[in-house]
Amino acid sequence: MYDVAIIGAGVTGTSIARKLSRYKLRIALLEKEADVSFGTSKANSGIIHGGFHHNKKYLKARLEISGAAMFDQLQRELGFPFRRCGILVAAMHHDEMEAAAHLFRQGQENGAPGIEFCSRERMLELEPKLSQNVVGGVYAPSGGIIEPYRFVFSLLESAVKNGTTVYTEFEASHAEWAENCWNITASDGRNILARYAVNAAGLYADNISKMFGAEEYTIEARKGAYFLLDRLAEGHPQRVVFPVPSRISKGMLVIPTVEGTTLIGPTADHVDNKEDKATEGNHLALISASAKLLVPSVSEQDAITNFAGLRPALNDDFYIAFSEKVPRFLQVAGIQSPGLTAAPAIARMVKDMLLKDGLELSEDPSYDPFIRQTVPVRTLPAEKRAELVEQNPAYGNIVCRCEEISEAEIVEAIRHGHTTLDGIKFYTRAQMGRCQGGFCTGKIIRLIQRETEIPYNKITKRGGDSLILEGEL
Repeated sequence: MYDVAIIGAGVTGTSIARKLSRYKLRIALLEKEADVSFGTSKANSGIIHGGFHHNKKYLKARLEISGAAMFDQLQRELGFPFRRCGILVAAMHHDEMEAAAHLFRQGQENGAPGIEFCSRERMLELEPKLSQNVVGGVYAPSGGIIEPYRFVFSLLESAVKNGTTVYTEFEASHAEWAENCWNITASDGRNILARYAVNAAGLYADNISKMFGAEEYTIEARKGAYFLLDRLAEGHPQRVVFPVPSRISKGMLVIPTVEGTTLIGPTADHVDNKEDKATEGNHLALISASAKLLVPSVSEQDAITNFAGLRPALNDDFYIAFSEKVPRFLQVAGIQSPGLTAAPAIARMVKDMLLKDGLELSEDPSYDPFIRQTVPVRTLPAEKRAELVEQNPAYGNIVCRCEEISEAEIVEAIRHGHTTLDGIKFYTRAQMGRCQGGFCTGKIIRLIQRETEIPYNKITKRGGDSLILEGEL
């Protein structure tokens, strides 16, 4: 029996789990994939937004502002990669300046810290790599960049440290209210009991709601394709660069990632299949052309990979409310952009709603907000590296040459429970460099096999049937 079961272990679900782990509660976090952050949370822009894109009449705008302010403290506690580099919205034509002025006024009304309405000269001062065609725009210095999957892993580690139980490959297939609690059953027959259920299932929140007998609504999958540029790319800006947005999209961006590479994209296409993460050849030309309008030095030759993410679109706002049809079922649905930025504030809101509904929240005196923070070997000076290698020679065995990830770091990821290639990639960045795992995949498979005794032909890319190798050696 749990006090709260959270369905979905993306950034929303793990944020809620960590927030509730502060209290004397029994918390279960249920995830249908083999690891956390394998859904929407892994494939997004990695931006902490600046508080100007949405009117404060929307819940998502208010949660964006309050959530963004929490990241400095979260980073001190959890140690995930994060930097407030600032956001620019670049107007390329004089007729776009009216829309830029609207964003500036909206940001002021929302309380966006330090927001500026900029001249052409100020924009080029802030980002010299911008196109010379820029005529002005908006600067939001509080905006930033984050490694989203590492943020989710850090939230999870903190929640687990403080008592949360995680069930992976738990695909909820049935729910029944009986004897004052929810009986939630997985497709493999496992089941748990919980006094409250929180629906944070992202793209599948509509299915979960229907399964619980709650409200019926439709989550639309909106696909965004991205291209990743090498960390030596000439088109790497110092700040996130937005175009002036359209009605349905914030547009295609040029994003300096917190680890030094560059993202360009995303597109915004409706798809009927919620598993459709395919990318198309014509996307590179479209995304590259849009990016070059902002930063002309962006080059297709620097692209090292492409991927797509699916956003869970539901109307124009977040849907956070208790069900009016069934008891103790809290909807946290339609969490698309700026969901990553808003996640800490969503968690606080969910906590307050559960308290108001009658869940007793008594602070746990043993709660510890900090987790052990490890500094990536690649960022250390030579003498510090030498000290580590002397303590543990595995730090001197570089498995992923592109990202300089050592055997010791990969073993740490495995011992934290990340036993798929994607889980290790998101935890350590191994396989994320120019060769995209061409050099290190075999070595990582052998390390997984050594540490877990999983046969090589049972090791997967992302769980399920995503096997890497078949047959006998």
